[in-house]
Amino acid sequence: MTTPHGFPQLQYTQEHTAVGLAHPALGLHARERVEAAAHAVRQRFARPIDVAIILGTGLGALADDMEVEVAIGYEELPNFPLSTVESHRGRLLCGTLGGKTVIAMQGRFHRYEGYSLQQVTFPVRVLRALGAETLVVSNACGGMHPLWHAGDLMLIADHINLLGDNPLIGPNDEALGPRFPDMSVPYDSELRSLARKVAAERGITMREGVYVAVPGPNLETRAEYRFLRTIGADVVGMSTVPEVIVARHGGMRVLGLSIITDLCLPDALEPTNLSDILRIAREAEPKLTAVVRGVVARL
Repeated sequence: MTTPHGFPQLQYTQEHTAVGLAHPALGLHARERVEAAAHAVRQRFARPIDVAIILGTGLGALADDMEVEVAIGYEELPNFPLSTVESHRGRLLCGTLGGKTVIAMQGRFHRYEGYSLQQVTFPVRVLRALGAETLVVSNACGGMHPLWHAGDLMLIADHINLLGDNPLIGPNDEALGPRFPDMSVPYDSELRSLARKVAAERGITMREGVYVAVPGPNLETRAEYRFLRTIGADVVGMSTVPEVIVARHGGMRVLGLSIITDLCLPDALEPTNLSDILRIAREAEPKLTAVVRGVVARL
């Protein structure tokens, strides 16, 4: 018996550990680790998945719009990392949204938590193994474009990886994806066009630009913001890029959306804090939720 992604469906159990993968590189037995977690999900929610969603900062309310049939804690899944960030719940929400079968990650992982990028992206492998062909990712970010504002939405058109690492480093399993995946269009053009249309119909202003990922967890200096802007980035954050790389490696279509929660203009830089970032994200959340709900309903 095989899974929707062609992996052998294994019948065994594996002890969960807080650090996730037994080995930091995606190498030998990677498919078995992925399939063990996927099998645990199928035991609770058996339908093939149409869309996978990572509920980053700014998409938490989408969980309220879903018809959730099953909620699975990350601690219940073999090999899954555990969320350590206070605003990330740490559950898989399985159900429907806009008439589509959806699994949403309520909480993601970051390199600054101490995880390897293979661990950070392990859930994306599992979602792909469950049949998801489309991934929607969201995040909160700092805005470096001088004409944009805190609370604006940004459609991610491209990204820059400055994490100093790549989740595909190490032995490659061709069953999971090619050794050298193409990244000329990491964010699907048709999905971006659909997102722009949905936003326009709802009167939602949505920017479009380049996201740069940095390790964090500290925010950047004035000189670093100048550098990031100079190399072509419009916003900066600490997530998303590894997940997108692995999703594209696995052949998934990707839609990326950001909420600009603070302004990072080096000549007018003011201190910020987590409470302000979360407040602005909550205020912008209904707009982002409306766009994602509209896009999923039309897929």
